[in-house]
Amino acid sequence: MTDKLAKVAAAMVTPGKGILAADESTGSIKKRFDSISLPSTEENRRDYREMLFSAKEGMSKYISGVILFDETIRQKGKNGTSLVDVIKSSGAIPGIKLDAGAKPLALSPGETVTEGLDGLRERIKDYVALGAQFAKWRAVIDIGPGLPSHNSIHANAHALARYAALCQEGGLVPIVEPEVLMEGNHDIDTCMKVSEWALGELYRELYYAGVVLEGTILKPNMVVSGKDCPKQASREEVAEKTVTVLKRCVPSAVPGIAFLSGGQSDEDATAHLHYMNAIGNLPWKLTFSYGRALQAAALKTWKGKAENVAAAQRAFNHRAEMNALAASGKWSEKLEKKAA
Repeated sequence: MTDKLAKVAAAMVTPGKGILAADESTGSIKKRFDSISLPSTEENRRDYREMLFSAKEGMSKYISGVILFDETIRQKGKNGTSLVDVIKSSGAIPGIKLDAGAKPLALSPGETVTEGLDGLRERIKDYVALGAQFAKWRAVIDIGPGLPSHNSIHANAHALARYAALCQEGGLVPIVEPEVLMEGNHDIDTCMKVSEWALGELYRELYYAGVVLEGTILKPNMVVSGKDCPKQASREEVAEKTVTVLKRCVPSAVPGIAFLSGGQSDEDATAHLHYMNAIGNLPWKLTFSYGRALQAAALKTWKGKAENVAAAQRAFNHRAEMNALAASGKWSEKLEKKAA
C-alpha cells in the first residue's frame, strides 16, 4: 500500500504538470457563475466542468490530477461518460475534496477549524469505489490583531494529520493544505512567521499520526504580503521567502509541493512559482494546484454558451501551459504575452 501511495503522489507532481482544483463547493461556484450572470444549476455546473476536463491539450500535456467536489465525482457528461472517466482518458488522476468546511473554533473568536472527520473512514471507501486516488483537506489560518492563536494552529494541524492518516489507511494520497490567508494589511515577514509556525506544527502532527510522508502532497500558501499591505513584496522576494520557509519546515521525504493561488492574480501566481523553481536545487518538486488562477479566463470566455466552448478551452490551455512552464522554471513575461 505504501509503495502504491508513493507512486500516485510522484505522478501528481510529474515534472511540468500540476493539479487542477475543480472542487469549488456549491456556494463558491455560484459566486463564479454570478460573475457571468449564469444560474448555478446542476446541468450548468456539469457543462462547465466537462468543458474544462475535455480540453485535450491542456489536460493531457499540463494537468496531472483534478480535485473534484462530491457532486462532480458522481456526474456523467452529456454523452453518458462519467466525468471521472473523462479525466482518466487525458492521463490525469481523479481526486476528491474531503473536508466539510471551516467552522468557528470554540473559544477562539475570529478563528476556524476545518470539520469533516466524523464518518470519514466510510466516505473514503465510497470515494475510492467512485475512482478517487487522492484527496484534499483545507485548513484556514487567519492573520489579524492577536491572531492566529496556538489553539487555531494546533487544532487545524491535528485535524489535517487525522485526515491524512485515514486517507492512507483507506488507500488515498492525502493533500494537506494549511492556508495562511492573504486577507489583511500584514507585511510579508508576518506571513513568513505564521506560515513557518503552521507548517512546523503540521509536520509534528503528521509524524505523531504515523503518516508516511512519501505518500503525501503539501498544498501551502505562498509567503506574500497581505492584500491591504501598502508595501507589496516583489515577485523575487515572495519566491525567496517562500522557499526559505519550506526548507525550514518540509522534510525532503515529501515528493512534492503544489501551491494554492489564494487570491493572487493569474500572472502573479504563475510568476511566483517560476521564480521559486528558478532558485533550483530543491529537495521536492514545486508545482501548482490552482482553482481560480487556472479557470478564471476560461469561465469569462465560456459565459455558459456552447458556441464559446472551443475558445474557453483555448484560454484554459494557455493558463495551464504558462503554469507548466513556471513549474519547470521556464516561464517568462515575453512568453506570456506572445501566447496570449
